[in-house]
Amino acid sequence: MSGINKVILVGHLGKDPEVRHLEGGVTVASFPLATSETFNKDGKRVEQTEWHNIVLWRGLAEVASKYLQKGKLVYIEGKLRTRSFEDKERVKKYVTEVVAENFTMLGRKSDFEAPSNGQENTTTKTEDDYVSPVDETGDLPF
Repeated sequence: MSGINKVILVGHLGKDPEVRHLEGGVTVASFPLATSETFNKDGKRVEQTEWHNIVLWRGLAEVASKYLQKGKLVYIEGKLRTRSFEDKERVKKYVTEVVAENFTMLGRKSDFEAPSNGQENTTTKTEDDYVSPVDETGDLPF
């Protein structure tokens, strides 16, 4: 029997995707994703944020580079991968990443459209502006 390696995250981009083009024209995009959870500790509300390294390949990377931006809310499905590399001092380092298999942009449609007048969109977004794929009853909206 084989194992299961499945990651599902909903969070906000920590910065714009960094896009690279490798040999053979392969596109790769990466960005940090913040997920937060809130809990009570000693009667006080505490928020804990985790940062995840997200990597997208080929067509998925191309779509991410066009539509994803720092602060946007996304749903990501993928798998964990750990790789090693040598830093400048030739010390072996390890990094764990989520290799995305697909993603869904959450929030209002206008959050992911380019402004029509060429100006940057300066509308302030609040947490209430984002749409969750699950309503308050826990039911999916479809």
